[in-house]
Amino acid sequence: MTVTAPLDGVRVFERGWLSSNNVLLAGEPGEGAVLVDSSHCLHAPQTLALVRHALQGRPLARVVNTHLHSDHCGGNAALQRELGAAVTVPQASWATVQAWDEDALSYRATGQRCERFDAQAALAPGDVLRVGGRDWQALAAPGHDPQSLMLFDARDGVLVSADALWENGFGVVFPELDGVQAFDEVAAVLDLIERLPVQQVIPGHGAPFGDVAGALARARSRLAGFRADPRRHARHGAKVLLKYHLMEERTQDWAGVLAWAEGTRLFGSIGRQLGWTDASAGCRELVAELVAQGALRTDAAQVHDA
Repeated sequence: MTVTAPLDGVRVFERGWLSSNNVLLAGEPGEGAVLVDSSHCLHAPQTLALVRHALQGRPLARVVNTHLHSDHCGGNAALQRELGAAVTVPQASWATVQAWDEDALSYRATGQRCERFDAQAALAPGDVLRVGGRDWQALAAPGHDPQSLMLFDARDGVLVSADALWENGFGVVFPELDGVQAFDEVAAVLDLIERLPVQQVIPGHGAPFGDVAGALARARSRLAGFRADPRRHARHGAKVLLKYHLMEERTQDWAGVLAWAEGTRLFGSIGRQLGWTDASAGCRELVAELVAQGALRTDAAQVHDA
């Protein structure tokens, strides 16, 4: 874990998987700080420790989520419970959070964990989040997640890009895994970023970076490859789901891994795109590939994260 301060009043906690990065925005006196994204629920104790150490007794007023994948909002409940922070979610996700619809929120479809939390406010594209004298404009960033937002500080050209742009790519395009076309939305968001006067990007994963043109070129090249061969993207998505599951479990017996594959709706949807005869056979195939890549380990009884 690395802590960086790309500009005054902004601190970035660069987290490892399972978690997203956290961006701590210092508030004016009496205003309280704001944390953008809260990481995975299994890493909530570390998130709490990082925030408490950074704040040194000052209040955390709010958590703002760029989107509601489990790696970006899993610490919400702990931060509410321990620090009294309110939670702001994307406007498009407001109703599903209020109802806690785990199908619409993706947790059941992906077979992932997220502790239930309450939301007190919503942020829509075009809204401005004002913290510590800075204005962060909320920008729609569909593609990876149809309801995702980015945050842009035009004064200093800083973009909190979530999973819309990383230094070497972007997040899995989840709608595509479910048979919904979304590569055009990824391209449109990359075009939007290019039009903005961005000087520095704080991504959802990885270190902040300033070579925006280089990152956009790499992202577009990756997108072109996926567009040319959608099955490549589907297979990549299946590996991401499987690896993520093993990161949550650390170690699981074969029966449990195969039960997860058979019972996880999105994994089954990908399997149909790839022409698998059944999810278990596809899962075994992907485990073997991930073992060959050094991402998993196996023995006769169990599968282990590596």
